[in-house]
Amino acid sequence: MASITSVILDAADPNAADRFYAAAFGLDAQVSARASTTLPTGFRGFTLSLVVSQPSAVNGLIDAAVAAGATTVKPATKSLWGYGGVVRAPDGALWKVATSAKKDKGPATLEIDQIVLLLGVEDVLAGKKFYVARGFTVGKSFGRKYVDFEMPSSPVKLALYGRKALAKDAGVSPEGTGPHGLAIGCDNGPFTDPDGFRWEKTPG
Repeated sequence: MASITSVILDAADPNAADRFYAAAFGLDAQVSARASTTLPTGFRGFTLSLVVSQPSAVNGLIDAAVAAGATTVKPATKSLWGYGGVVRAPDGALWKVATSAKKDKGPATLEIDQIVLLLGVEDVLAGKKFYVARGFTVGKSFGRKYVDFEMPSSPVKLALYGRKALAKDAGVSPEGTGPHGLAIGCDNGPFTDPDGFRWEKTPG
């Protein structure tokens, strides 16, 4: 079964980016940065989501991110599906921190239950077909709107969303230029998907 081993983000200062992710979210093996002189502008076509257990965890992680240098894009708030907010990391990547719970049910914690990489694609059905052919197994699928994949052993989960819908969900304009600024480490690469997202074979 396909698995994402890590997400590699392009950054002008990769050492600073790595320090940010360790300080803000306690991430190291799952997310890393590497130097690039060709950085995208505007929306990069993807977001990363941290799924947590309750609103206090959302607030704690967003506060930690802002303290470490992130900027708030969407303040944490309640919605029909739960509670969450969006921040932009110093390297430019958008991070959503969210929970399906609307009330705290236990002590405050910064534990992350799941990391999800959401790719904004032009055609969700075409993307779904491409990834299934690459050995990915569909989990949930909602027509042309959204699909996620079953990846029980993967430290980072994968989902596809329409590009404009993903940008709207993140609170930004869908406009953007340049490369995605992202490489995805996996056990069955290398390949590039129909929307230009690059997958790299993990060494070893």
